[in-house]
Amino acid sequence: MDEDRAVARAKLSTGEVYEALRAQILANRIPPGTRVNIEAVSRELGVSPTPVREALHRLQGDNLVVATSGRGYSTTALLDLAGLRELFEFRLLVEPWAARSAAVDRLENPARRMARELDEFAAKVGDTVDIRHDLVGHDARFHDLILSATGNRVVQGAYAQTHCHLHIFRLYPADIGGEITHNEHRAVWEAIRDCDAARAEEAMRQHLTEAFMRFAQAFEDGQSRGISLRQSAAPRTHMSS
Repeated sequence: MDEDRAVARAKLSTGEVYEALRAQILANRIPPGTRVNIEAVSRELGVSPTPVREALHRLQGDNLVVATSGRGYSTTALLDLAGLRELFEFRLLVEPWAARSAAVDRLENPARRMARELDEFAAKVGDTVDIRHDLVGHDARFHDLILSATGNRVVQGAYAQTHCHLHIFRLYPADIGGEITHNEHRAVWEAIRDCDAARAEEAMRQHLTEAFMRFAQAFEDGQSRGISLRQSAAPRTHMSS
């Protein structure tokens, strides 16, 4: 039996090693700032060091690990409150506009694809186990569908470089069962489906603000800092209203 397990594990591809490490990092089973021992990971997963190195290179592209000369790879530090606020201020500039753009383009309206994504994730919502790994995937796909519908590759590229979904979901399980996120996503989807541009923009702005407030609690001992986002975001941009 042990030999069968070893053979099965030895067949893990680079992609599977990547997914395994990514899941551990997102769930903080490999804590932030931890050196990743390639040999130890190889032994744990039953693979050679080569797919582990390749997986770590991909994770470096996700900004989940950093390479240090002579010291190998370490997991990246968590966002601090200032970094979290800056990330959401950027998202408030881009995503309400993207939702409005998606809602007004009837030929490229992404509502049907968004509905499929919502339906697939709905089956997992409310589970008693931590579904953070599923939630981060759903959140990334849902928002990417809206960004893609704009057809603006410059905006899509800038957004992708933030790796925002990977970083914010490492903070703590703000919505461990996924119900809150799912409900807020449905409000955005309904507005886009109805081609109601103003409502889509406002639903996205509200979703992002509420998400910031949930995650900011990790830095305030349970006290929401959502008001600081509204106060600080508006003066720095001219697109907040």
